[in-house]
Amino acid sequence: MHILKAILKIRTIIAMVAILIAVPHAHAQIVAPPENPDGWVLAHVDVETSGLDPAYHEMIDIGMVYTNMAGDELGRLYVRIMPAHPERIDEGAKRVNAFDVDYWNAHGAVSEEEAVEKIVAFHEKMRGDKRVIFTAYNVWFDQSFTTALLARHGTDWRDLFFYHVLDIPSMAWGQGLTALGGTGLSAELGLVDETRVPVEHTGITGALFNVSVYRALLARQGEQ
Repeated sequence: MHILKAILKIRTIIAMVAILIAVPHAHAQIVAPPENPDGWVLAHVDVETSGLDPAYHEMIDIGMVYTNMAGDELGRLYVRIMPAHPERIDEGAKRVNAFDVDYWNAHGAVSEEEAVEKIVAFHEKMRGDKRVIFTAYNVWFDQSFTTALLARHGTDWRDLFFYHVLDIPSMAWGQGLTALGGTGLSAELGLVDETRVPVEHTGITGALFNVSVYRALLARQGEQ
């Protein structure tokens, strides 16, 4: 019995040492985007939801446009999702995205489970062996709802994306453009604003708008 305990203790110590060695080694392999732009992908994400609380409300669609660091598109995905609790729709959210059960069913809405399968499959195809940075307009919102959706179906957000995120208005703020809303920022950059027609306002229109802002900010930075 004592010998068995000793063996188990030794195995535990060896495992702990292996972890301590592996973790710094893993971090050492991370080469930052400026030094290795080809090793990174940006996931420009925009979601529409049934409200503002990710612990109560749900995602009703998601648009994803993956680009390289220069903003060149690699691929895009749009998924319309039927929430498990459509009755929780907030009237403010409905005014923005025109959510309606019948309309969603008639326009290809899928279950949350199927949506997660589509998102993960697309992500893995786009990622390859690169690291992916989650990028969004008001990133906490899109990240929190994406995290909640994935977690409900057994997927960890952290297994898909790098732990740093990019927030587009913050990037603009760093260039002296302090309009927080998309309408104001698009005007400052000379871009066409994302559609505000509720039934046309979707995750993919938002993601494509975000990409246009990202490209404009890169161009503006290059001119300064």
